[in-house]
This record gives sequence, C-alpha cells and structure tokens, in this order.
Amino acid sequence: MILLLLLMPSYAAEINFQSILQQERAWAGLNTKKVKSEEIEWVYSEGGNPANPTILLLHGLSGTRDNWNRVARYLTPNYHVIIPDLPAHGETKAPEGFDLSIANLSEKLRRFADAAKIDPNLHIAGHSMGGAIAMLYSAQYPLEVKSMFLVDSAGVFNNAKTVYLKDPEQLRRLIMANPGDFDQLMKIAMQSPPFIPQELKAAQEKLMIAQSKNTEKMVFKLVEMSRLYTSDAFALMAKSIDVPTLIVWGKQDQVINVEAAAELKNLLKKAEAPVILEGVGHMPILEAEQLTVQPYLNFLKNVR
Repeated sequence: MILLLLLMPSYAAEINFQSILQQERAWAGLNTKKVKSEEIEWVYSEGGNPANPTILLLHGLSGTRDNWNRVARYLTPNYHVIIPDLPAHGETKAPEGFDLSIANLSEKLRRFADAAKIDPNLHIAGHSMGGAIAMLYSAQYPLEVKSMFLVDSAGVFNNAKTVYLKDPEQLRRLIMANPGDFDQLMKIAMQSPPFIPQELKAAQEKLMIAQSKNTEKMVFKLVEMSRLYTSDAFALMAKSIDVPTLIVWGKQDQVINVEAAAELKNLLKKAEAPVILEGVGHMPILEAEQLTVQPYLNFLKNVR
C-alpha cells in the first residue's frame, strides 16, 4: 500500500489532506454527520453538548465547514456547534440545476435544521456570503434566532463609498478553474496567507477546481444580487432584524469594503460597535481566529 501511494502522489496527497481535516475537526471537538432533507444530502460538523445553547456557523463563497474549525475549537466546550457544508460546497450534494440564490439557500437551511433536529432557538453566525444568508434567515425566522455574528458579511450596501464589493467582477477571481489559481485566491482573501505545504495545497486546489462550476453559479448569483436588489430593499430587510448582533471585519479586506461594517451597524437594531481587526483581510476566521472569537465569546455571555 505504501508503494502504491508513492506511485500515486496526487492520491496520497488527497488522502493526507482528508486525514488532516479529520484531525483538525477532532481537535476542535467536532464530528462529521450526514442528513438528507428533500433533494439535498447535507454533510455537517457537530460538536459540544446538545444541552448547551446552539450555534449555527455558515461559511462563505467557495468555502467549506472546515473554514470555521479554528473558531469552533473555542466554542465547543460551552456550546452546541453545528457547521454545515452549504449546498454545492464541500461534501454537501445538491441536484443539477439547484437554485443557488441567497433566498433559496436560506430556506433550504431552515429545512436542514428540521431534518437534523437542531434547536430552533439558535445563535447564527456567517462569514461573507454566509453572513448574507444569516441575515436573511434571521429576518425570515425571527422567533428562532437569538443572536447574529457577522464576519466580513456580504450585502447590498448604500453609500457610494461603501459599495457591496470594491469590484463585483472581482468575485470571478475567486473561481478555482486552473492549477495555480489557489495562490491567487489566497492573496485576495487574506492579508497574510499562512504557509501551506505544497502537497496539501495541491490537494485543496484539486477539490476546489472540482467545485468550480458550482462556484461560478454562486458568483453569478452574488453579482446578480448586487445589480438587481437595491440598497433600499437590503436596508429594509436588515432593519427588520431585532436580535443582538456582533460585527467583526478585517480592515484590509480586499473583497468587501471595511466601511460596510459601519453601515451594517446603523441598519441593524441591536448591533454593537463593529470590531475592526488591523492587518487582517477577508478571512478573519482563518487569519486571526483568536482575535475573532474572543469578542464573540464575550458577546455570547452577555446575550445569555
């Protein structure tokens, strides 16, 4: 078997990559679970005591549940943590032609919560695209959400200086279509990308390239949202949310302007002053997990 793996380095790297992910999940106190809801086969991580308050963590565009592992490590000792791979991301399977709009993802997420028997009185957190889903979920199901945590959240913002994206077309650069695209993605998403061994980088890149068609569909939906939905409509939705909210943003975010944090704070009824992280890009949950999670832990104590 060892000889076979040496003769098949890409396969060995993929096996090694999956093994490392499993170890990281275990380190964070998480187990992998599966559940089917309607036409979607959900794969998700779960950790912590189910008797504790539940936190639902949502990843961003082209991300996976594992983006939250470093943050989840600090949450599982005292909270019940659920982290799904969103449809057409990671290991969650959706049918061909599945509607990847934010509205549909939010509705399907509610069906997932039913199927997985998740406590409906939950705290919801979202990074980037996951933040947009978290807001819409909170607006649609106000009696089932106790708080929101938004990290570099997507939205359709109002101020001309704080447009939804610095360049809506830049989202297309997040599509992993060819070998070598991973390095470009890291430079866009993070201010200080961490070192990743070459074989693990290649395995991650391979998996993301395999998802490139679905990522392209999501990019189209997000660009469409920024063009078709007015900032007034987004503001109306945000103003309807009446739960305590914490906002965290990387000051050097190259995808969504940091100035959007202040606009979100003014739109949401119970949002605290945003926490702005100096020297951090669009992925605080990976770049600066301790700086991200400590304000959140303090926030959760006050909410409880």
